[in-house]
Amino acid sequence: MVCGCSALLPLPNPRPTMPATPNFHANLSSTSCWIPRQPMPVAWAFVQKTSALLWLLLLGTSLSPTWGQAKIPLETVKLWADTFGGDLYSTLTKYSGSLLLQKKYKDVESSLKIEEVDGLELVRKFSEDMENMLRRKVEAVQNLVEAAEEADLNHEFNESLVFDYYNSVLINERDEKGNFVELGAEFLLESNAHFSNLPVNTSISSVQLPTNVYNKDPDILNGVYMSEALNAVFVENFQRDPTLTWQYFGSATGFFRIYPGKDMEYIQAATSPKDIVILVDVSGSMKGLRMTIAKHTITTILDTLGENDFVNIIAYNDYVHYIEPCFKGILVQADRDNREHFKLLVEELMVKGVGVVDQALREAFQILKQFQEAKQGSLCNQAVMLISDGAVEDYEPVFEKYNWPDCKVRVFTYLIGREVSFADRMKWIACNNKGYYTQISTLADTQENVMEYLHVLSRPMVINHDHDIIWTEAYMDSKLWTGPGSRKLGLPHSLCLSFQRSHGILLGVVGSDVALRELMKLAPRYKYREGKKLKPKPNYNSVDLSEVEWEDQAESLRTAMINRETGTLSMDVKVPMDKGKRVLFLTNDYFFTDISDTPFSLGVVLSRGHGEYILLGNTSVEEGLHDLLHPDLALASDWIYCITDIDPDHRKLSQLEAVIRFLTREDPDLECDEELVREVLFDAVVTAPMEAYWTALALNISEESEQVVDMAFLGTRAGLLRSSLFVGSEKVSDRKFLTPEDEASVFTLDSFPLWYRQASEHPAGSFVFNLRWAEGPESTGAPTVVTASTAVAVTVDKKTAIAAAVGVQMKLEFLQRKFWAATRQCSTVDGPCTQSCEDSDLDCFVIDNNGFILISKRSHETGRFLGEVDGAVMTQLLSMGVFNQVTMYDYQAMCKPSSHHHSAAQPLVSPISAFLTATRWLLQELVLFLLEWSVWGSWYDRGAEAHKQKKQDQLQPCDTEYPVFVYQPAIREANGIIECGPCQKVFVVQQIPNSNLLLLVTDPTCDCSIFPPVLQEATEILTLTVISAHNASVKCDRMRSQKLRRRPDSCHAFHPEENAQDCGGASDTSASLPLLLLPVCVWGLLPHLLR
Repeated sequence: MVCGCSALLPLPNPRPTMPATPNFHANLSSTSCWIPRQPMPVAWAFVQKTSALLWLLLLGTSLSPTWGQAKIPLETVKLWADTFGGDLYSTLTKYSGSLLLQKKYKDVESSLKIEEVDGLELVRKFSEDMENMLRRKVEAVQNLVEAAEEADLNHEFNESLVFDYYNSVLINERDEKGNFVELGAEFLLESNAHFSNLPVNTSISSVQLPTNVYNKDPDILNGVYMSEALNAVFVENFQRDPTLTWQYFGSATGFFRIYPGKDMEYIQAATSPKDIVILVDVSGSMKGLRMTIAKHTITTILDTLGENDFVNIIAYNDYVHYIEPCFKGILVQADRDNREHFKLLVEELMVKGVGVVDQALREAFQILKQFQEAKQGSLCNQAVMLISDGAVEDYEPVFEKYNWPDCKVRVFTYLIGREVSFADRMKWIACNNKGYYTQISTLADTQENVMEYLHVLSRPMVINHDHDIIWTEAYMDSKLWTGPGSRKLGLPHSLCLSFQRSHGILLGVVGSDVALRELMKLAPRYKYREGKKLKPKPNYNSVDLSEVEWEDQAESLRTAMINRETGTLSMDVKVPMDKGKRVLFLTNDYFFTDISDTPFSLGVVLSRGHGEYILLGNTSVEEGLHDLLHPDLALASDWIYCITDIDPDHRKLSQLEAVIRFLTREDPDLECDEELVREVLFDAVVTAPMEAYWTALALNISEESEQVVDMAFLGTRAGLLRSSLFVGSEKVSDRKFLTPEDEASVFTLDSFPLWYRQASEHPAGSFVFNLRWAEGPESTGAPTVVTASTAVAVTVDKKTAIAAAVGVQMKLEFLQRKFWAATRQCSTVDGPCTQSCEDSDLDCFVIDNNGFILISKRSHETGRFLGEVDGAVMTQLLSMGVFNQVTMYDYQAMCKPSSHHHSAAQPLVSPISAFLTATRWLLQELVLFLLEWSVWGSWYDRGAEAHKQKKQDQLQPCDTEYPVFVYQPAIREANGIIECGPCQKVFVVQQIPNSNLLLLVTDPTCDCSIFPPVLQEATEILTLTVISAHNASVKCDRMRSQKLRRRPDSCHAFHPEENAQDCGGASDTSASLPLLLLPVCVWGLLPHLLR
């Protein structure tokens, strides 16, 4: 049934104005009738019609009710669309062989089974495999602990020890005479794919030290000599479990030994979770260098905190104020976002007034008490960090009321500046509250003095002889980051264990990285569809589940997984594709369970419909082997058909080579996924005729003058890929397609190819078109290549599964020639056509189902979104329901930071005030630079470089929303007239059969620039040029929210045997210096090794 509904045009306005509500004459054709929301009263319609008629008569022109149709005949546009669609379908089915492939699956349909995936069984099996793998990592780390403690027990300290070792910075270095420098002997390094192709030595470890530590200090030499015993354990661990990556030993004397070389997480393994309130004195006496040191001290403290810690910062002078007013009265998780947010606010602190510390202490104790009583925060250690140049008032009553006699809150004091008048008072505060006192007089002192508190917080764990397993949050391996879109990255967790001498002194930490990629290899990839992806970023840190599965508004999934439940739930979701330009609407079933003996839970997603079905067929090994050996066949290289990374003899095998050796029983030790191998064998047999078909086609068209298609390709659910060229390899337009360089076009560890996913979500037999850039998707040039793919579906017992997707790649130029030829057709039998898309008074576009232009008269418009090119037409298509706008959210976005102001008046400072502020900042930066250069020397070069890079990197995590536009296929054709002031713009839209394409024909003679463009730009949520009180409140509420989270199983807050009188002072500082240098070593020196 075809229905049409019309709306009358209002009186034209001779002067252009911005239309509040679009005015148009519209006709829609579909399976249902489009009806205007508000029918126009008859009387008013009569008046308008009369007025319009008189106005037109006065102008000496006339407008027929079918004027738009006469200017762009609907039947002509339909003819063009049908002709173009028919030509395309004929060409694509011929070159892709899609009808042949469909027939081949149909021929074996009687022998096929379609099996529904059991999600709970799948997630349980996956969880058990992960548990076994993670247990091996824990055992490797425990081996290191035992070996280190035994080595230390058997070692006698030798003050005059002479010992050469491999210093990571000096190895293979030679002097001017060509001789190896001291501690820089020859060290064999070979590139190793398992370690991200870094040059490493897998037979021995190397040692790293900060540049300001003497590499032959007796403590260092004895520690390095003692830890030589770990080399054998490193190698043995790696031989026992070849999936291990970096292993390391971090010594409390200030060095760390790495096999074969990587960073570590010392701090989280050395202490238990903690709640920290930082109090900073911003009174007038803190001006100048003292404030600079205080800010650096706060930043250093923040850098020691992790995901299991909670923090807030209070500045005080005559009164107490939170540096982030939104966080008043609470503690917030010390995740990366909050730490970086605090750092920005600390830089804005200004000094004035008189410091009154007792009210600040009172506020800090109240927060900590409230959180402890409410069972919030870390539920473990609690501490106050007091940063000041002195304390004069009576603060003892505060401790009597809130902290004595139990001293459940430790107080650490940092005296800023060289003045020692208040040293006794600051030390008294620390010593009487189980804390630690240090004096920081220069920037160079900050790092080591700040981190004394780690020594204190680790005492209970050390005395108790506990070896807690600590799993860090996931983080990006910076060496493996090669840019946006790169898959050469690692997302490891660090597994750490602290260990100690028998008499209760912390020796250090051992650990190993666990690459998430290794865990993902355990997944039966062919059984489930990919979910939403985490975005790889240079500063990647853990992403909350609620930021990925954002449709889970009630956080039911998140809560269940945190509570280690086993179960399932369903959600309707919108999944972004093609870098957010497109969207899939899916109903997902989520299956989840915990991973025993770890803090982790696991979830698997199955999409309803064909996504939860797998196709099972039978074939003989002999027949399948023959077809697997064809040169045009490949398997998903990232999928695990056979385990090849355990046995050294298997590591050089490709997955296809391993499958063939498994099937021929050439290697009985190979372990393979037999179900997946059977699927591959079946797919190889069914798709084998495609090779002969494509080859014959290529031979038959070799003498044709016109090159139609570059290549044909297909992929199956089991990860099998076939392709065939119709032109010489040197003539292929997009050589990256179907290669690892273009991950969107191949099967990867976490996704199917884009062309496969899009085809599987469209009706089988209908081709989906995509533009491609020959030099890669990031190219600024125009697109030159088009891919078209379609799904091949199989139905058995009323269940439908996608067996494969097949397609072709062609030059855009060929598609354009086909289109312009089709639009020269006309409905008249005799005589030439009166209209063509090549006429100057017609604009013709071919757009896809997301509004992107494939064909236009103007080449620079190809690949752009229609709304950018013609906002008027896109606005009307949205109003008519031809396209729908879908709002998508990105809670992992990166944005330029907005200026933060504590008051609305702050930006309105006078020019003199601004000049003085700028001058003061420049002086402080100059002093900071001179101090750092002279005191820290080359050690601070890395810090200065990092600081400079941080200044240049203006992006920070944010939440954004962006629109995606989706065509509604129920509307097959539509037309209308847009009133654009003194003229009317006519348009006709027609669906192109058997494709995801539309033909749009418009009148270019009418200027509709009064309509703004419709853009796909992302906007930051709740961040406006002028933030309303309501929006600010909403954003604050979100920042303050305390999400349910799983805390570490163990807590070591206090021990009755610890010596609380070891609380700092000048005599104690030097003794603990080596301990403090270990994290410095980790953070500062590692980049030298990884260069």
